[in-house]
Amino acid sequence: MRRSPSNAAMAVAIVGACSSFSSRSIIVSAACSASLAAETSACAAIMQHRNNVAGYRLIMPFLLSVNLGAESPTEYSRIGMTGIDKRPVTGPVEVRAPGPKGVGGSGLVGDRVCDLRHHGGDDQAVYAYAREDLDAWSAQLGRPLPCGAFGENLTTMGVDVTAALIGERWQIGGHVVLEAAVPRIPCRTFAGWLDERGWVKTFTTRAVPGAYLRVVEAGVIQVGDPVTVVHRPDHDVTVGMVFRALTTEPRLLPRLLVADALPDEARQRARHGMPFELASDTL
Repeated sequence: MRRSPSNAAMAVAIVGACSSFSSRSIIVSAACSASLAAETSACAAIMQHRNNVAGYRLIMPFLLSVNLGAESPTEYSRIGMTGIDKRPVTGPVEVRAPGPKGVGGSGLVGDRVCDLRHHGGDDQAVYAYAREDLDAWSAQLGRPLPCGAFGENLTTMGVDVTAALIGERWQIGGHVVLEAAVPRIPCRTFAGWLDERGWVKTFTTRAVPGAYLRVVEAGVIQVGDPVTVVHRPDHDVTVGMVFRALTTEPRLLPRLLVADALPDEARQRARHGMPFELASDTL
C-alpha cells in the first residue's frame, strides 16, 4: 500500500505550484514561473496527484497555506488602501487577539488590515477559506486561484469551513485555538481585487463565504499544522446559515439567536430582522 504524503509535504507541494495570482505574481516554483499556462498546468497536475494518492481523503485536516497581506492602494475602498493582497509565507506566524473592532486589526502578526471600520478586530481576527472551495471557484471562473486569492489568512485542506457551527472551536497545531464567529460579507474591495464583474452577486448566490475566526488561545501556527475540532456547540447555526440569513434568506434571521457566540452586530441584525444591503459591484 502506498503511504500518503505528510501534511507539510503536501502543503509545500501545492503552495509551491499555486503561488502566483495572474499578473500579481510572487515568488513561484520553477514549474509555475514560465507563464500563466504553465502555472495552470502545474496546479492541475498537483491537484490531480493529490486526489489520486491512496488514502489522501483520510488525512487529518490541515493548514495548506498561511497568508499575510501588506498595505496596497485601491480605488474600491473609501480610504484608498487595502490589505486584501495576501501572500503565502512558509515560516511560523504568531496569532493573538487583535482587540475590538475599530481598534484592532488582524489576528496574525505581520498581516495588514487597513479599513478598521469594516474589517479586523476580535470577531474578524482570522479569515479562513477552504482550498476545495477555491478549486470550485477556479473551475467556474476559468482562472487559477492560488492560496490567499480571496484575501484569506488561512487556506485549509479537508475542512468544510462554511459548515462550521458558530462557536465551533478549532485547535491548530499544538496550542492555537480559534472559534468560528461570522461569515465574510462581500464588498466592493473584494470585487475590485478579483476584477470579476458582478462578483458580489455571484459570491452571494453561491453562499460559500468562508469564516471569520476569533482567537481563543494565542500561539504560533505554520503550514502543515493539523486542524482539529475540539468543541462543537449544541445548535445547528452554521457559518453558511448565518451568511444566507444576512443576505438572501432573511426569514432565517430568528434562528440565529440560539448561537451564543454570534457577534453583537450580527445578533442585533437577527433580532431586528435587518439583513445586509449588499454593495454595488459594478466595475
